[in-house]
Amino acid sequence: MPSLRRAKISALGTYVPPRLLTNADLEKMVDTTDQWITERVGIRERHIVEKGVATSDLALEAARVCLRERGAAPESVEAIIVGTVTPDMAFPSTACLLQYKLGAKGAWGFDVSAACSGFVYALQAGAQLVQTGAHDRVLVIGADVMSSIIDYTDRATCIIFGDGAGAVLLEPCTPADEAEGLGLLDFIHEVDGSGGCSLNMPAGGSLNPATHQTVDRKMHFVHQDGQAVFKYAVRKMAEASERILERNNIAGGKVRCFVPHQANRRIITATADRLKMPADRVIINIDRYGNTTAATIPLAMQTAREEGKLKKGDLCLLAAVGAGFTVGVTLLRWAC
Repeated sequence: MPSLRRAKISALGTYVPPRLLTNADLEKMVDTTDQWITERVGIRERHIVEKGVATSDLALEAARVCLRERGAAPESVEAIIVGTVTPDMAFPSTACLLQYKLGAKGAWGFDVSAACSGFVYALQAGAQLVQTGAHDRVLVIGADVMSSIIDYTDRATCIIFGDGAGAVLLEPCTPADEAEGLGLLDFIHEVDGSGGCSLNMPAGGSLNPATHQTVDRKMHFVHQDGQAVFKYAVRKMAEASERILERNNIAGGKVRCFVPHQANRRIITATADRLKMPADRVIINIDRYGNTTAATIPLAMQTAREEGKLKKGDLCLLAAVGAGFTVGVTLLRWAC
């Protein structure tokens, strides 16, 4: 049986819509304050799409930036995987719509629904296509228009979420890359369906199809048990991160960049404290973007690059917990 190739991230591109929704704006919409939002979740502003802008539109912009960075033509992309919980429509998939808009002729693709773990799940699905030799270029995207499913009269959820997209290009490592230990090294994924009642959108699927009643009861918006999500996220992000480091005989101090899902600043700091991760290695940009669900990790990787905290050869740990519950961590050595 032939040995597997190692996959690497060869380019990264991100995009957020220009419109800002600040805490001051939210003060005029619901019973909240800038101080309360900042202290509780660590968010000051988030980017929101204009009416008529869909998830595939954000994904398209991020994909174009990514391909430009690599100097790659859309036609060279062989597969597209999109992590999202806000597809343009139930079908066709957002990956299908993106393929057409991007002009990636000949590519196939699909969507992954894993909520806030969507990007890391999609990343590993793409990595397997590269590792097995099935494809040489796979475009992986995390994108969400969370504003489309948020009730802006519910102060518990409307303060948290924003819109955005991030894309990476996966390619096989070269022999030189392999010699330097670059690329995706390991991953751990987990689901716990008992958490399905803690964070969900109750209607719009086969269980509760759209009716006047589901609309009136606001069942097409995000519903969340904040305390349950907080406790699970802190515990599982830390546990999964510890497991992957132990499995690879890597001390936490060797990790140069920790990129956690940006759900809540307190979740991030609590997880980092448990991992004994130095603060200067923990990437936090939730203050500028809010929780963009599947887009948070690629957006945070871009922030890490801009701040000089993620360079070629750096050992990097990605970690996420999402609705479901879903859990995903990825260990990699940055290659671009």
